Amino acid sequence: MKKKILSFVLSAVVAAGGVFCVAGAQEEEQSKKNVAEAADKTADKSEKKLTKVTLNEVAHSIFYAPQYVAIELGYFEEEGIDLTLVTGFGADKVMTALLSGEADIGFMGSESSIYTYSGGAKDAPVNFAQLTQRAGNFLVAREEMPDFKWSDLIGKDVLGGRKGGMPQMVFEYILRQNGIDPAGDVNIDQSIDFGSTAAAFSGGQGAFTVEFY
Repeated sequence: MKKKILSFVLSAVVAAGGVFCVAGAQEEEQSKKNVAEAADKTADKSEKKLTKVTLNEVAHSIFYAPQYVAIELGYFEEEGIDLTLVTGFGADKVMTALLSGEADIGFMGSESSIYTYSGGAKDAPVNFAQLTQRAGNFLVAREEMPDFKWSDLIGKDVLGGRKGGMPQMVFEYILRQNGIDPAGDVNIDQSIDFGSTAAAFSGGQGAFTVEFY
């Protein structure tokens, strides 16, 4: 009789233990499920936090390589920004896109916002960040000039880009620094758009051209 009772008790304990094991496995499975759901919710929240921003850049250039690297490596996304990059091909066009609402940020020379403010715009753009520290312009000659001097430009035709644009103004500044009067000593063609000077120069216009990286 004692053996039967002991057998019954052991069977009950084993059965109970089996139930606990099953319950423990179910709890573990539920816990994993909860963690996975929490991770999905966190991911969804992260995606929802991304703010869409359209940036219109003045030119697509190696000079702005740090920006492109940041985009490719996901640095903007890490900061919660879903960035769309558009090339405006000229500061005037970038400013137009900014004022019309096509772009949230305009990446261009600071002169454009000054012109817009001076023109009496009610909601004038504000310069808020600096990406480069020096101008990315360079002077191209039609012929090789190993002993080039700035005075070699006197009396020559130069494609300077759009009047009032940063490349043009930097060029004039350098001329003045070297004792050359931009208006009287050099024939600077300011009628050609920023993005078209290289093509015009290749087509035979000018003895020199001011270009950008």
